[in-house]
Amino acid sequence: MISEPYLFFAEVSLDLSRGRFQSGIDKLDPCSEQFADSYLFHLLYAKALKGLRQNTLAGEYFRKCCAIAPANQVAWQELIVLQASTDIEEVINPSPVFDPVTDELEQLTAALMKFEPTKTTENADPTSILEQKMPFSDDIIIAVPTESLANLFTAQGAYKKAIQIYTHLIQLKPQNAELYQQEIDSLLEQL
Repeated sequence: MISEPYLFFAEVSLDLSRGRFQSGIDKLDPCSEQFADSYLFHLLYAKALKGLRQNTLAGEYFRKCCAIAPANQVAWQELIVLQASTDIEEVINPSPVFDPVTDELEQLTAALMKFEPTKTTENADPTSILEQKMPFSDDIIIAVPTESLANLFTAQGAYKKAIQIYTHLIQLKPQNAELYQQEIDSLLEQL
């Protein structure tokens, strides 16, 4: 565990400025977990890899830097320079480039092509229409009473439920209590 990271990073940076790229990697490797989210760690690691001409891996670390601190232009510029030098090298010595996103998409496509949804069969008799139309009991408390629901219950002939909703609405909207009481009186006459 590094107690003073700024001194540690300064030491690694000094190694890199002197061209001791492998020494920088050797110092950074044991601390990768401690600095997993550190912009500076990934930047120094990428520069060391670039110095060792491991451009593909260096590019990945520069991309991590860009993801950690998108506003910081240092990693973006390094990535552009690295990409330009890699492009020139690719023209001279073409080689297949590993793209993790494309690889993941290809693996996903292959997995989806093999996917078969489980076949289900209905093993119970469907609910009858009569049972579907049965209203729930009058004892059930309605969590969100509204005038529309009370009107719906009235239209369905579920007068007790409509009365229950209007009773709740009187408590919720006392300014409309007189209107709700008239509705309750009208429903009581129909019972």
